[in-house]
Amino acid sequence: MTPKHPIGVFDSGVGGLTVLKEIRRELPAEDLLYVADSGHAPYGDKSPALIEARAVVLTEFLIGQGAKAVVVACNTATGAAARLLRSRYPVPIIAMEPAVKPAVELSRSGVIGVLATRATLASHSFSVLLARVSAEARTQILLQPCPGLVERIEAGDLDGDYTRALLAHYLRPVLERGADSIVLGCTHYPYLRSLIGELAGPGVAVLDSGVAVARQVRRRLETSGLLAPAGRCGTERFWTSAHPAAGWGLVSRLWEAPVTLAPLPDDPAEGRLPRGCT
Repeated sequence: MTPKHPIGVFDSGVGGLTVLKEIRRELPAEDLLYVADSGHAPYGDKSPALIEARAVVLTEFLIGQGAKAVVVACNTATGAAARLLRSRYPVPIIAMEPAVKPAVELSRSGVIGVLATRATLASHSFSVLLARVSAEARTQILLQPCPGLVERIEAGDLDGDYTRALLAHYLRPVLERGADSIVLGCTHYPYLRSLIGELAGPGVAVLDSGVAVARQVRRRLETSGLLAPAGRCGTERFWTSAHPAAGWGLVSRLWEAPVTLAPLPDDPAEGRLPRGCT
């Protein structure tokens, strides 16, 4: 691998675009590859074995496209597969960690809520994180699984009546118990940040780990001598395991620029979109 090789990023669907945006802000010179596994979304109701298998398929695809590092931009896939990926592949594997520790440090009430998929909350990696944080702080951490939210976001419904009602249903027990910090433990959920702020009120902090992951990508590339040369504009390439025509509009909307969305597997020359550096 060389500094000119791209960074690969994958998620169960469009949620990882929230992480991809932070990587783009942090590393404007890097070429980025993104795979939305929307044909198998959501991961939250899948078995660990299936999620692990999908993570292997997507990682091998990205490495086959020349990825010098792979970002698992999915908390559920992190819990199911990050350890396996790190043991199997020589490139840096950067995974998600819900922002529980920053939320604990920020909380005034001593109560925080974690919104995530059932699979994430049940994962070994999350249990380890929870044990570590709990041992360091006297904070009550409320775990709230949110089945159905990923599906609403994958459908492009970020503020409709049903999404609002579903989110209010999940927030209510957490807020009633005094949580003043909400951790978004799924990369899809930052798309609901405005709605969460509206429902929870201005006194409740909402945290995700996208910025922290982007900074970790920079650190890992710097350590490995793999940062792209400064002064160039990076490109993005996008793939989906669903039908591209069905997902093109949503990906373009969430990325806030027109994209070319290619099917998996596809010719590596397709799906490229230069973007201006800011």
